[in-house]
Amino acid sequence: MKSLLVATDFSERSDRAIRRATLLARTYDAAVMLIHIVDDDQPKRLIKAEEQAASKLLEEQARSLREIDGLECEFRIALGDPFEKIMQIGREEDVDLVIIGPHRRQILKDVFVGTTAERIIRTSDRPVLMANAVPAGAYRQILIATDLSDCSGDALRAAVGLDLIKKSDVSVLHVFDAPPTGLMNRASLSDDQIQDYLYNEEQRASLDLLAFLVEHDLRSVPSILKPAISSVEEVILSAAREISAEVIIIGSRGKTGLAKTLLGSTAEKLLCVSDHDILVVPPRLQD
Repeated sequence: MKSLLVATDFSERSDRAIRRATLLARTYDAAVMLIHIVDDDQPKRLIKAEEQAASKLLEEQARSLREIDGLECEFRIALGDPFEKIMQIGREEDVDLVIIGPHRRQILKDVFVGTTAERIIRTSDRPVLMANAVPAGAYRQILIATDLSDCSGDALRAAVGLDLIKKSDVSVLHVFDAPPTGLMNRASLSDDQIQDYLYNEEQRASLDLLAFLVEHDLRSVPSILKPAISSVEEVILSAAREISAEVIIIGSRGKTGLAKTLLGSTAEKLLCVSDHDILVVPPRLQD
């Protein structure tokens, strides 16, 4: 991890992204680039005024990161649509990681599709970190959630490529299919039969997960198996709390093979409700 791109609109939410980027840059000796996008669909005098104000604020922030935190830091201002420009600059600068603040939570908590954050993550060709939590230190515990799909494999490779495994304790979680207990009770299964069924499913899932980790040369990484007795995102968040993980890594799309224009449902729901930082990894480009 050598270069970080941090998008800011100067809100408190963006401050979380800058603080997380600062901690990551210290840990990995990475360069930081701050960017602010000015909406070009407004009168020219307003565009000029916003550019001037943004330049002053970014210069102050970049100077602080250089002089106080000892980081290599630059900034850029661009005109246009935020999500398009952020991705464009990310490609131009060939950054390793894009960092954004949490999306603006609406009265309807499940509103995420169509937000700038969702559009950035949906269309990104490089990992995007949504800094939801108030940064308190370097990442110590990381949870990688996998459904054993190719995109989940990409998430594992990203964790290795970004050196996260070397700098933090990493666990891999696999949530395996299991009908809710209530449904099995209604199917007239006894408690013993339910436990036998869950045990057999867990054994099968354990072998599948081991093969997956071996395939990616990560056999020694601690693994966690959980039945999907509630929604997958709830199980992932519960597991993250159990191990005190500060960040959850997940592939942007899972086994369903959704089109490139969509996020996987689990990733989308996690991004919508999680108070943990979420690192979303896109599928690798096919040759």
